[in-house]
Formats: sequence, structure tokens, C-alpha cells
Amino acid sequence: MKTRYSMLEGNPLKSIIRFAVPIMLSSLLQYNYVLVDNIIVGRYVSTDALAAVGGVGSINSFIIGAALGLTSGFTIPVAHAFGAKDKEKIAHYSGSSITVSFLIGILLVMIAHVISTPLLKLIGTPEEIIGLSSAYVNILYFAVPFQMLSNSFTAIARAVGESKKPLYFFMVSVFVNFVLDLLFVKHLHWSVEGAAMATLLSHFTATLLTGIYIFRFNENVRIKRSDLKLNWKTAWTQLKLGIPVSLQFTITSIGSMCLQSAVNSFGPNVMAGFTAAGRVENLTNIPMSGLGVGTQTFVGQNYGAENYERIIKSVKKIFFLDLLVSVLMSGTLLLIGMPVVNLFMTEPNEEMLYAAHKYIIATAECYSLVAVLFVLRNTLQGLGFTYANTVAGAGELIGRISIAFILTPQLGFNAVCYAAPAAWLLADIPLAVIYLRKQKAFQALAKKQKVET
Repeated sequence: MKTRYSMLEGNPLKSIIRFAVPIMLSSLLQYNYVLVDNIIVGRYVSTDALAAVGGVGSINSFIIGAALGLTSGFTIPVAHAFGAKDKEKIAHYSGSSITVSFLIGILLVMIAHVISTPLLKLIGTPEEIIGLSSAYVNILYFAVPFQMLSNSFTAIARAVGESKKPLYFFMVSVFVNFVLDLLFVKHLHWSVEGAAMATLLSHFTATLLTGIYIFRFNENVRIKRSDLKLNWKTAWTQLKLGIPVSLQFTITSIGSMCLQSAVNSFGPNVMAGFTAAGRVENLTNIPMSGLGVGTQTFVGQNYGAENYERIIKSVKKIFFLDLLVSVLMSGTLLLIGMPVVNLFMTEPNEEMLYAAHKYIIATAECYSLVAVLFVLRNTLQGLGFTYANTVAGAGELIGRISIAFILTPQLGFNAVCYAAPAAWLLADIPLAVIYLRKQKAFQALAKKQKVET
């Protein structure tokens, strides 16, 4: 088993940062699927088209986020097996993750096509753009099985400590997406359908490349044909870990859809400004998110190796590091926010720019809250306590619904801008309580280990 991918020894922060940087770059590249779609559609089609593509974000999070949440949970046992140096379990859980991910992906395609248009109507998508939004998502959702497979392959690689190779594959897929976006939207004038088709084909490219790597070239994962056979007991073990993570995405997305309905009530111009600012905020989220994924892998491997004291000491350091990063990202968001927003629009008006500016200011003021969320949630997820994800998701749901239905009618768009910070705060509180309880248990285990040795 290759030890150079291990996070079981050496300086924890150095290991996590070195591991997380390729993840951040991969996330940046993955984000480019949406970013490129938005910029090209906004510049070469129309503002209504930008609003249509942006307005489906909450629904995409509901459907695609739920799907990808499952795969994140499926591969937790792979990290534990790697820490325990059990090659057979690594292959067994990896093979099961791939099979179950693909089957669920096929099921979700069928469900997504049934519910997408009714959901667009439910969140109050304006009549002038609902046709564009529906056309976009009904092509995009054919990519779900490929996204699930690609995410599964990538999660397996990261669980055994490899974060660089997926980065190279995403670089190729993002280039494919960019070229096809220009071809389909700018030159062939396929409108939002062209943007969706470009994204679909780029996801297929990522799946093909990451799959070849896992099956042929990763020396820590040796999947046999028998590992790919559906094993109901193993599948249920992984589903028990994956479902709470998926529910977190689902619950959070319901809150986002409720909030989107409040945004939609202000009209297409505010929708476009809100969409553009949200895209920039997602961009500055990437460093904290990447550190969170790195933390999950670190914790998962060390939990499998029963390095309890190493986990406790390291999480404290990671916590302060992420808070520092959040301050830096707040400054970055304030610095680049509006210039990047302008990239999305050829003819921005005062209403669009006002909405974008208010959203950026509110987010930058409260970024430390999301740093706490990423550290605590990913630590508990790495330990296998994925039920905490559902609890955190419920907190986020309460925050967004309260803003959408109680405060927005009273305070207007200003309330909408503080929905995300309110959601982060209400997720942080239960996560902190759960982690402190688990920390006491691990401290007791660490003391017991010292006595025994």
C-alpha cells in the first residue's frame, strides 16, 4: 500500500493543506461548469437567459446535491479501511460505492425530469423565463449518473489520500465545457440548451478519465469484478452513512428554494443580480470548503488507524486555520465581488448592481460562520457521524425559511441577503454541541490507549 498518500504521520496541518490545495483547484474547475454557463449565457443570449439559468440553482442543489451527498457518505468506510491498512475492504467498499452510485443516478434522472418543472412553478419562477429554465434543466439532468460516478471515483481517490490526479482530469473536462459552450451557444446559437449540452458532455469526459484512473492506475485501490456486484449488506451500510449527508443537501436546498421564491418576487433584474453575486460568493467559499474535505479525509484515515489523540489536537489547529482563511476570503469577496459580477452582464442596470452589492456585503460580514460549519461538519462526517449533517441541514432550513417567509415581507431584499449567515449560525450551534460531546469520548479513548501502552 502506498504510504505517500497517508495522513497518519507528520505535521497534520501541512498534510491537510498539501492535500486540500488540489481539492480547492478541482472545486474551482468544477465551479467553472456553472460559471462559464452563466457568463456565456449572460453575454451571448440575454439577461432573461442568465436569470433562467441562475434561477434553477436551488433546484439543482436539491436534486444534484442530494445525489452527490450520497457518494460522499459512501466512501467514508474507504478512508477508514485505508487507515486500518485493509486492502480488501478498500476494494470492497470502493466497488460497492461505484455500483450503488450508478444505479441511484439512473433512478434520479427519471425522478428529476418528473419534478423539475413543477418545482420551478412552485418557487415562483417568472413566466417569461420558466420555459428557458425548464429547457436547461431537462437536458442537464441526464448528466446526473455521470456526475455521481465521477464524484464516486474522485471520493475514492481522496479517501486513500490522492487529491492531485482528479484535478488533472477536471482541467480537461472544464476545457471541454468551455469550448463546447462557445460552440453551442455563441456560434450555433443553441441558447440555454447548448450550455446544458456542453455541461453534460464535459461531465461524461470527467467520468471517463476518473474511472480509468481508479480501475487502472491507482495502486491503493484494486477493484475486482466481484467487488462491483451489488451486495445488499454493504450497500445498506453505505446508505446509512450517505443518506444523512444527502438529507443535509436536500434540506438545505429546500430552504434555498424557499429563499429563491422570495428573490423571484422582486423580478428578473434582482434575480440576475442575486445570481451573479451568489456565483462570486461560491468562488470565495472554495478555500474553506477544500480545507473541510481535507479535514474529512485526515480524520477518516486517523479514525481507521485509531489515532484518537492526533485527531483531537489537529482539529483545534484546523479550526483556527479556517477562521483565518475566512477573514482573508471576506476581504477577497469585498475586493473582487463587483468586478466579477460585471463579467456576467453586458447591460447591467442599477437594480441588478444594487442587489449584487447588498448580497456581497452581507456575506463578507459573516464569513467566519461558514468556516466553523465546514470544520465541524466535515470532522464529524470523517468520523462516520453523518447524522450531524442532517441536524445541521435542519438548522440551515429554519434560517432560510424564517428569512423567506417572515422577515422578507417586512424588511424587503435586505433580509434575503442575510439568509445564508442566519442558516450558517443555526447549523453551527448543534454541530458544536455534537462535536464537544464526541471530543470527550475520544479524549477518554486516547487516555485509555496511553495506559495500555
